This record gives sequence, C-alpha cells and structure tokens, in this order.
Amino acid sequence: MPSPIQVTDFSFEKEVVNSEKLVLVDFWAPWCGPCRMISPVIDELAQEYVEQVKIVKINTDENPSISAEYGIRSIPTLMLFKDGKRVDTVIGAVPKSTLTNALKKYL
Repeated sequence: MPSPIQVTDFSFEKEVVNSEKLVLVDFWAPWCGPCRMISPVIDELAQEYVEQVKIVKINTDENPSISAEYGIRSIPTLMLFKDGKRVDTVIGAVPKSTLTNALKKYL
C-alpha cells in the first residue's frame, strides 16, 4: 500500500524539485492537531494517485531550512510542485475534495 515519502532538508531537492511527476508536499509537525486530522486524507491520496502524483511529507520541526525557504508560517501547508516549481499552495486542514481539485488542475 503506497504511503507518503518522508523527506528532509537533504532529500527535498532529489524527491521534489527533481521529480518528473507532480509532487504534493505536506509540511507538518507531530504536535499539530490539524496536521494529524489531514494525515489520513494525504494517505488516501497517496493510494489513489500512486501512478500520477508523488506525495511527500516534511516535518517542519526537523527540517527548518526547507520550511524557511518556502515561507512556511502555518501548518499544515500543502504545496504542489510541477517540473521543479511550486504551482499551488493550500493552507490548513482542508477537505479531500479541495486537494483532489488542486491535483486535477495540474495532471
């Protein structure tokens, strides 16, 4: 069963920026209640879009460099990257349909 890939400051470029697939990045932290609420939705998307979208998670507490580089101020923040560039951002624990619609725009 596919699940999101855990990335770090060091693996972010390889897994996200250099990816040939559309990438959904979940910026989260273990203490964040809304992050825990949206986590099952992220897992579902990882299964449903396994062929089309790479889904990764980055713990903002453990990886402050990437979080700062992308100006993460609130979590969860979900960003879509296509061809190495950020193309969309969704902030907060949003319904699955919001994320699905965002993904479909770039597939």
